[in-house]
Amino acid sequence: MESGRVVGGTELTSYKGWILALLLVVSGAVAAGGPSVPPSGGDSVYLPAGQPSMIFPPNFIALDVLVGSDGFGLGTFYRREINPDYFWFVSFSISESKDGREVERIDPFTGATFTPGKLNRFMVLPLFGGIQRRMFRNSITDSFRPFVNGGIGPVMIYEMPYSRITPSSNGGVQIEQVDFFSALSQGTSHFTFGGFVGFGANFGSEESTVFGANFRFYIIQLVGDGLPSLYNPYTGEVTGAKNSFGGFFITFHIGTGY
Repeated sequence: MESGRVVGGTELTSYKGWILALLLVVSGAVAAGGPSVPPSGGDSVYLPAGQPSMIFPPNFIALDVLVGSDGFGLGTFYRREINPDYFWFVSFSISESKDGREVERIDPFTGATFTPGKLNRFMVLPLFGGIQRRMFRNSITDSFRPFVNGGIGPVMIYEMPYSRITPSSNGGVQIEQVDFFSALSQGTSHFTFGGFVGFGANFGSEESTVFGANFRFYIIQLVGDGLPSLYNPYTGEVTGAKNSFGGFFITFHIGTGY
């Protein structure tokens, strides 16, 4: 009997230990779920409660690679923190723009690509200023930082010849394709205003290298009838013009904070 009492007391003590441990775990989880108190001072963005704070530099600079339906581009931007949720930025980029009716073909003998009926090339150079808003800062870990953004500003459209059309002696026309580097010095600048809206996310700590992606829709419109873009290969007559230079782009950026 005496030994039975000892065994029963040991089991009761064991149960009490498990109950006490469970209460400690539950109370710790409740405390961790409460609001976190950010450290004072500095330009900081904080992780959800229960995770260590990550302090971000207030300035950020990056390089952009743009991929769109009209082609590729390169750019850069500078971003400055206003508060942990809002940032202002300035961005500049250079990208190509095409007429949506163009059809690119391959010469079966040389392997070179060419676009029948294409008259001009277009380069789009926007200088935008805008606001970026970080989303779900208190709900998502700082290694993944979704945001929405938008910007407006002046845009230069640089028009360069793709084809040179000259009358031939037999009454027709002679077409000569102008290479890209020769066309650079023969271009004409046109100016307008534009803007974009977008959403995206940054990955990693801005105290080191940061990667990010931004899905943007650009609105860039030239006033008037537009710029000549297409011609009839048989007559040399202009058959198409382009006045919309916006569209959907995905930008990938890599940069660092300081």
